[in-house]
Amino acid sequence: MKYTRLLPFLALAGVVTGASAATESYRLDPVHSTVVFNVDHNGFSRSFGRLRISEGTLRFDQDDWAKSSVDATIDLASVDMGDAGWDKAVRGASLLDTDHAQTARYVSTSVEKHGTDDGVIHGTLTLRGHALPLDIPFRVNRVGKTIYGMHTVAGFSANVVLNRDAYGMTSNANSIGNDVSVWLEVEAIRDGTAGSAPPKETPDAAAK
Repeated sequence: MKYTRLLPFLALAGVVTGASAATESYRLDPVHSTVVFNVDHNGFSRSFGRLRISEGTLRFDQDDWAKSSVDATIDLASVDMGDAGWDKAVRGASLLDTDHAQTARYVSTSVEKHGTDDGVIHGTLTLRGHALPLDIPFRVNRVGKTIYGMHTVAGFSANVVLNRDAYGMTSNANSIGNDVSVWLEVEAIRDGTAGSAPPKETPDAAAK
């Protein structure tokens, strides 16, 4: 009889344990994660640049996105505009100002699911000493094992528009646009499914 009375409590414990286990921890993969941005250049074209996501952590629950979170660091000194002189100018005090802070950081406060694969991350972007709320629409591309089965990866795409003036980048108003379009492509490796560093993947190996 006493075992029968315990069954509902054991079942409840199983539900709680299962819900907790569904929220997986990941680390962002800097090799397969990137930030691409563009901005108007005098109305002639939009200049493109690229930044590295140097590190970060991710928690993702496929069944309940509200339990998910992200904390990512962007290496501002890695900016690549395709020209050494332009790279130096963008790193300068009037724009990214990497002499004072070489990184930016995005930390989520909540995550919403809007569709089967789409949602919005609510959080704060700290850039050039300005910490401002930023909502980022994103898409879950795939969660699964790599083709070699070495580790489990979660892949995401996102895009957002930033107003550079809000982060203190007010110079060159007559030649550089205020709105900066940003795209993020992110892969994250689930904790416990790989070593301390992802294995080197050559283009030839990836194509097999």
